[in-house]
Amino acid sequence: MARTENSTLIKGENLTLRSIEEKDIKPLWRLIYGEKEGPPEWKKWDAPYYPLEPHTVESYRSHENARKERLKEGEPDSRLLLEVEGEIIGTITYYWEHKPSLWLEVGIGIYNPAYWNGGYGTEALTLWIDHLFNSLPIARVGLTTWSKNERMMKVGEKLGMKLEGRMRKCRIYEGEYYDSIRLGILREEWNQRKQKAISSK
Repeated sequence: MARTENSTLIKGENLTLRSIEEKDIKPLWRLIYGEKEGPPEWKKWDAPYYPLEPHTVESYRSHENARKERLKEGEPDSRLLLEVEGEIIGTITYYWEHKPSLWLEVGIGIYNPAYWNGGYGTEALTLWIDHLFNSLPIARVGLTTWSKNERMMKVGEKLGMKLEGRMRKCRIYEGEYYDSIRLGILREEWNQRKQKAISSK
């Protein structure tokens, strides 16, 4: 992992996580919002019960700049690009559910369906969670999804996350009720997994 004053670069085997630059704004906006009417394919799985906030390229640029300005000195960048062989495929984030108690959650969006089911989400979140445990004095990393998004639930399982909560039938989408799923992993559990992975090599 490399970090300058204003940027982060984390390289994995198959993808790279890096800070968003000015040159990325337009292609990232196009990838998120698409060119067609109606919600893009990725949004049907990523909390579709929340509407996609409308943005022009300019308002998206302002939104992204404001996010960076909210970061405190020494705080890790809260949103990075996912890049595969120079192609932007999505973003990965963290946010504070409750910052005073260091309750942190992560999220990921792979906007290009061609990269679904290829292990990119698992690799990206592995790099990201490791980075966050190394950068912040947190005891836990959480991930929230919903019961229709079985892919994300499987990714959480691969990461060693435990099911910490299931709020039943609290999400309604297209006339059907779904559960909200809370997953999480503790620092000591993460470190144990890392040790086991190293030992097995």
